[in-house]
Amino acid sequence: MKWKNAIHDYQLFLKIERGLSQNTVDSYARDVKKLYSFLEKKELNYSPISISEELIQQFIYEISKELSPKSQTRIISGLRNFFDYLIFEDYRKDNPTSLLEAPKTGRKLPDTLSTKEIDTIIAQIDLSTPEGERNKAMLETLYSCGLRVTELITLQLSDLFFNEGFIRVIGKGNKQRFVPINEITVKIINNYTALIRLHIKTQKGFEDTLFLNRRGKQITRNMVFMIIKDLALKSGINKKVSPHTFRHSFATHLLENGADLRAIQQMLGHESITTTEIYMHVDKSFLKEVVEKFHPRS
Repeated sequence: MKWKNAIHDYQLFLKIERGLSQNTVDSYARDVKKLYSFLEKKELNYSPISISEELIQQFIYEISKELSPKSQTRIISGLRNFFDYLIFEDYRKDNPTSLLEAPKTGRKLPDTLSTKEIDTIIAQIDLSTPEGERNKAMLETLYSCGLRVTELITLQLSDLFFNEGFIRVIGKGNKQRFVPINEITVKIINNYTALIRLHIKTQKGFEDTLFLNRRGKQITRNMVFMIIKDLALKSGINKKVSPHTFRHSFATHLLENGADLRAIQQMLGHESITTTEIYMHVDKSFLKEVVEKFHPRS
C-alpha cells in the first residue's frame, strides 16, 4: 500500500462514511502527510502497513522541536484516527500510535471581547462601500448568533427564518440546529440583502448563498479572518481577534447575563457540554452571584 493511495482513500472515508466537512478532512489528511514527508526526507521505505511505533515516536520527536504541545497533540490524534481507519479496513492488526503519550498542553482559555470592544470594531467598518454593508452584516451575525466562521460563510438565504426569529445553521458533521436571531441583526441583514446583495451578479451555484464577494461567489474563510484582523488593528485593540473571538464573546456575554449553560450549548452546537464549560472560567463573580442567590445557606 502506497501512502498517497492510503491518504486518498482515507479522505474519501472521512467525507463519505463519516460525513465530515472538507476543512476537517483536509486537516486529518495534513497530519498523515506530515508523517509521509518525514519518511521521504529520511529516505525510509516504510508503508502505512509496515511502519512501526518506534518510527512514529522518532517523527513526533522531530516535530516537537518546531511545534507547540497543542499542535503535537493534534497530530498524534490525527495519526491515531488514520491507523484506526486502516484497522477498520483490515489493512493492519494494530495501531502503532496507541501507546504514544501526547504532551501536556493545559487548557487554553479563550480570548473574549467586551461589548464595548465589539462595538468599537464594528464602528470601524466603512459603510460607504458595498463591502462595508456586507461586513457589518457578517460581524453582527457572528456575534449575535455565535457562529463558527464556516457556518457563517455557508449560510444560505433559505436558512433565514426571520418571521420565526431563527436561522438554520449547518454545523460540524452536517448537523443542523436553529439559533435565535435578534431584531437588530435581522434589520442589518435585510438592509444588506435589499441594498447590496440584490445588485451583485451571482455566479452559478451561489444563488442561495447569503454573503457574496465582488465576483458573486461565496466569501472565503481567509477573507473573513483578514477583514476582522484589519478592523481590530484600526480599533487599537491589543488582543488576538479572530472570527472565533466573536463566538467566544457571544457565549461569555450570555453566561455573564445569567443564561443557562445547556441553552448556550445548544446554540453553539457543542456535542458535549464539557466543551461549553470552558466558558465558565470567564467571570468568577458570576458563579459567586449564583451561589449567593440560589444556595439555601446563603
